[in-house]
Parts: sequence; structure tokens; C-alpha cells
Amino acid sequence: MSQPAEKKTGCCCGGPTPPQRQAQSGGCCAGPEAQAPDGCCGGGDSRPAEQLKEVVRERYGAAAREVADGQRSSCCGGGKHAELGNNDPICRDLYGDGETAGLPDEALLASFGCGNPTALAELSEGETVLDLGSGGGIDVLLSARRVGAAGKAYGLDMTDDMLALANANRDKAGATNVEFLKGSIEQIPLPDASVDVIISNCVINLSPDKSKVLAEAFRVLKPGGRFAVSDMVLERELPPSVRESISLWTGCIAGALVKDDYVQRLRAAGFENASIETTRTYSRDDARDMAGGGCCGSGPSPAALEAMVDSVQSAFIRARKPAAG
Repeated sequence: MSQPAEKKTGCCCGGPTPPQRQAQSGGCCAGPEAQAPDGCCGGGDSRPAEQLKEVVRERYGAAAREVADGQRSSCCGGGKHAELGNNDPICRDLYGDGETAGLPDEALLASFGCGNPTALAELSEGETVLDLGSGGGIDVLLSARRVGAAGKAYGLDMTDDMLALANANRDKAGATNVEFLKGSIEQIPLPDASVDVIISNCVINLSPDKSKVLAEAFRVLKPGGRFAVSDMVLERELPPSVRESISLWTGCIAGALVKDDYVQRLRAAGFENASIETTRTYSRDDARDMAGGGCCGSGPSPAALEAMVDSVQSAFIRARKPAAG
């Protein structure tokens, strides 16, 4: 990891806190920080890629430990899941109670998505599916049901605590056609042309190298394979004060692509029939809720908050790898 520039001001989480303590403070000041224009702990695209990944890893690792310890998650449950602590405007009410019946509550609590890619993907018996950034495993477990005993559902995650939680959830669910892999979505540890479908739930936007992720997805898909993910997208660019907020980066907003850019990157990777279907556009109240849980409880400036309104969206992103020949 590259060494950051000397910090000239204290971290907003409470002065010049040592990096180890910063990382334990809930992700607000995870790792060495430079203060961002909004007065919060810096980040966004301007940070070195490995620093961004480490902050994401620490935040979601802490969330996994919180769930495993029996505490309420700071974000997502699913359809039933006000009682499970889910009141996040992005990831609430994504799964119906009937759909998740029989799954461990821990799988729902550790779901930090913005959609339901398993419904989007139209999975069939016997297919092999890969979930990029599988977290607590909810979408992998749902996919495993759809592809059946003759199929296979892989989950890929870089966070040890999430992988441990996902494996525990797999065992509780009794899923025998599920395997969780440790690795980076920028370097998928699977052979070329080995999966039929790639899904992901609000994870690709977290990557500092999205073009590499899409190239890797294209590589591991079989000819004719399908790319069907839920992700955060933008109608227009956000101001620097949002882009630089690390809490909004790890919360899936500051790293989101403008829709046209996303489609262009899919085409550049080799995909065809790329499309984006907006499933939700976030209101002023939603934007306020998203920012309100940010670093130091402040988040973007009022002007930046206003810029988020009607620009930040959840969407289904679809594309296909051309068939052989």
C-alpha cells in the first residue's frame, strides 16, 4: 500500500486518531486519512486503489462481525426486516418474505445490496452462477435454489469475516451446491468460460477499477453467458464533496458510474445488448437519510446533498457475452 501524504489536519472522527483506532471506529476514519473538502474523512476516486479497497474491506468486515455477534446490522435486512434493524433507504424491502423463507436471519442482516439480482438473472436448472462481492451469501443461497442440485453457485468476497459468515449461513441453510471463494472482483479466481451467469448486488460500484471488473466478468463467462447485476448508478455526475466522502464511497454512492459511462464500459469489455433499467430514483428525503449516517454524522454539504436528489438511482444492469462464432 502506498504511503499517504502527511496529514495536515486532524481526522473528523476526533482529532489525529492513530490509524488502528480509526479503523475500529466504524469505518469513518479507517486507515490513514486526508481530510476531504466536505470536512469528512477523505476518499473517493482520488485515493490510491489499495487504500480504497482496504477501507471497504474494514467497513464490511466490521458489519459481518456485528451480525455474527448478534448485533443489528447498520444497513440491510430484507422484506420482513424492520425487526432485523433495516431502515436504510437503499437496501430495504428488496426480498419478499416467501422468497427468503428458510434462510438464516444472518444472511439477510448481512445483505448490503440495492436490488435483487437473483430475480433479474432468470436462472435455470443446472447453470453455474457467480456472485461478485457475495457478502453474507443471501444472493448465492437464493441462486443455489434456482439452479438446483445439478447447478453450482459461487460467491466471491475479499473479506475474511464476510466469508466466515457466508460459510456459516451456507451450513445453516444446508446448501450443498454452494462454494464461497476468497478473492478480488478485479481478479476472479476462476478459469476462462466457466460460468453461465454473473450476478452482483451493489458491489461493482465499490471497485476503484470497474473496467477491470467488467473485463474479468467477460473472461469467466461462457460464450452466450449473461451479466445481470443490481448496482447504483447516476443520472449525472456528483460534485467533489460527495465523491470525496469515504462513508458514501463504502455506502455505494460516491463510486457509482453515470449510466452512459457504465454502458460504454460494458461494450468496451466486449459485451453486447448492454442496458440499464432504473428501479428506483432517490428523493430528497432518501438523500438526506443516506448522508445522515455518514462520517461524523455530517456528510456532504447542503449543496452537494441537493445534487444527489434525482441523480442517485438503483438499477438493473444487463449484458451478454457474444455466443461462440
